Amino acid sequence: MRSLDFRVKICGVCSADDARAAVAAGVDAIGLNFYAQSPRHVTPEQAAEVALGARSARPQPRPPVVAGVFVNEPVASVKSIAGRVGLDILQIHGDEPPAYLAELARAVPLPVMRAFRLGAQGLPPVLDYLAQCRRLGCPPRWVLLDAHQPGSYGGTGKPADWSVAAQFPRGVDQPRIVLAGGLNPQNVAAAIAAAKPDGVDTASGVDSAPRRKDHALLRAFVASANAAFGQRP
Repeated sequence: MRSLDFRVKICGVCSADDARAAVAAGVDAIGLNFYAQSPRHVTPEQAAEVALGARSARPQPRPPVVAGVFVNEPVASVKSIAGRVGLDILQIHGDEPPAYLAELARAVPLPVMRAFRLGAQGLPPVLDYLAQCRRLGCPPRWVLLDAHQPGSYGGTGKPADWSVAAQFPRGVDQPRIVLAGGLNPQNVAAAIAAAKPDGVDTASGVDSAPRRKDHALLRAFVASANAAFGQRP
């Protein structure tokens, strides 16, 4: 069975050309944003073209993982988009309660990455949410830790608190940790050393404009991240 775990993910990819460049740079996963208020929003038709571009750049045996980013989207809509685009994983990034993940698990047979914005309360609200998910039988496979910015659901370029992320409990029964929030080629190695995540995710950190990736920054980000992961014990 194909593994969907990843170390380096680029989010907010809006064109097949940028998807191919990201895969050529060595990314493991790309994110397609279906949140209508995001500057990196794509329609299902656009997303299908981007996903095809990514997969054509690196087909079998290990094609790139394609994630769909959703914010407070009805489950029926998520199911429709996932089928039309051929998503591999669902990235849930809004105010959805644990019961939403339970409903999603019944409707869409895809693994989930749940995003959390680390605020002043730190990890306790995150751990409480995950405990509720376990009771409902719908624990996410990944937890994405992002920065908190009032009124925003990510993609702000603001760094998350790496020291708080480092305190997330680890173990075989815990989700894999993906660090996001203001990561770029200059700071991703330090972020990996400090927070010790399983993966990293960036959008604005490799943008030349909100809907366009800088291909040189893509290559630099992937190289820095992979070098830092390789140096971890």
